[in-house]
Amino acid sequence: MFGTRRDMIGLLIFAALILLVLPAALDLFRLNNVGKYLTYAFVAVGLVLCWGLGGVLSLGQGVFFGLGGYAMAMFLKLEASSPEATAIQSTPGIPDFMDWNQITELPWFWEPFHNLGFTIIAIIALPTIFAYILGAMLFKRRVGGVYFAIITQAVASILTILIVGQQGLTGGINGITDLRTLLGWDIRDDSAKYILYYLNGFLLIAVILAGQFIKNGKIGRILVALRDKEDRVRFTGYDVAAYKTFIFCVAAAFSGIGGAMFTLQVGFMSPSFVGIVPSIEMVVFCALGGRLSLLGAAYGALIVNYAKTVFSESFPELWLFAMGALFIGVVVAFPQGLAGLWQQYVQPSLIRLVSRKPSATAPAGPTAPAPGE
Repeated sequence: MFGTRRDMIGLLIFAALILLVLPAALDLFRLNNVGKYLTYAFVAVGLVLCWGLGGVLSLGQGVFFGLGGYAMAMFLKLEASSPEATAIQSTPGIPDFMDWNQITELPWFWEPFHNLGFTIIAIIALPTIFAYILGAMLFKRRVGGVYFAIITQAVASILTILIVGQQGLTGGINGITDLRTLLGWDIRDDSAKYILYYLNGFLLIAVILAGQFIKNGKIGRILVALRDKEDRVRFTGYDVAAYKTFIFCVAAAFSGIGGAMFTLQVGFMSPSFVGIVPSIEMVVFCALGGRLSLLGAAYGALIVNYAKTVFSESFPELWLFAMGALFIGVVVAFPQGLAGLWQQYVQPSLIRLVSRKPSATAPAGPTAPAPGE
């Protein structure tokens, strides 16, 4: 149900790495960075299902990441904007950026985000509903391939422009900042950062398990079939559009969870995580790790973001060129990503090594008597 024995061993190794090894080896600053990288892994895992399994390449996953992130940010911002905390504003009780833009009343769509239960539902429901509307419109009309990718990219651009243009309602280019507490719990202190990191790790493992459940079930097999021979699947009676819409919605929900955890981990959300560039970077995470491997995509998110941090500290102006070269190189030379390299070269060598070891080291025991002795 959740994969082969080899898949479960791989997941256990990944869990040990992010839950035991990295917290023991890194200081809090670096560990918080890793926590941020893990939030991108949610998107990469969703892309494996959507792109690798279903053949639906979306270049707008930043939209869903942003919807989840903004939903969480709206709740945290309202909690930080109590009448007592904003008494110096001309209109106390509303977020500071609204007051700066001369808005005197909380907009109606902000009101439900006073409630944490509604916010948690919205983190998953908003990206899923938006993905359903987009998928139903396009897949029913058999829009796919490069056309679908371009349309999702356009949607990411439109949403970014909308957020930046509505500064009084969304915080504009600066986004929603100065997020402090979650139900009175200070999310900025050291203990909170550790707790949020572990919460992030456990949620990611749960998402990977959910992905393996889909991948190894009937839906996964149908998605692979329609990826390779879409017309043949359609002629056998399956509703191709429904399956594509379903997996697109699942990927959007995973991205929304990642966005919400990003807001908690980093303490703000802005349109710079919604647009075209971050969306393409998310595809690079998946491509580098391996678009057919859930764990490979998670490792890809960690590796690319770590490289981005290290490289951009020394050569910030060259990072985007390096990212582009990395994407082209991986797609051309290693189309299955790092997971493909592991499965093709490293794993067989390890299996051969393990299978030889017992025979080479086995003590010489009593020999079986020959027939007739």
